[in-house]
Amino acid sequence: MKKRILIFMFSLFVVVESSAQCAMCKAVVESGDTEVAEGLNDGIMYLMAFPYILVGGLLYFIYRYKFKSKN
Repeated sequence: MKKRILIFMFSLFVVVESSAQCAMCKAVVESGDTEVAEGLNDGIMYLMAFPYILVGGLLYFIYRYKFKSKN
């Protein structure tokens, strides 16, 4: 069991570097339309924020279950 957890934790910290870009995203940004580029940036920010919110909520509930229920 410890080996599985160790492998999982290691896989979280391994970063695969990529120089590729989605053809659609590149075309939109290169088109020069600032309104569309701002919309694309907002979409990326929303997509980036939700996993952090979900993981933070999960960690909060785990913390509350493990440490607050001992009293």
